[in-house]
Amino acid sequence: MSVQKQKVPIGKVTNFYSKISVAVVELSAPLKRGDKIAIEGGGTSFQQTADSMQIDRKDIPTAKAGQSIGLKVIDKVRPGDTVYKVPQ
Repeated sequence: MSVQKQKVPIGKVTNFYSKISVAVVELSAPLKRGDKIAIEGGGTSFQQTADSMQIDRKDIPTAKAGQSIGLKVIDKVRPGDTVYKVPQ
């Protein structure tokens, strides 16, 4: 019997800029470029790869818990949505 890996919450969406499709995420755990993530909340549910992350308009390869980052997203998100890291 195999054990299915569970997604782990790593942050919350605090803002969304629809014109540029960027979510501001307050992280509670580290995130690095290339990680697979899921974003879920009221009316939101999709998975994507964390391809583009920025702090103060500068690209970053990794982010730490406690940081607020700009994350390019593939669909609309809402403040309060939860960001999960999806095990690969």
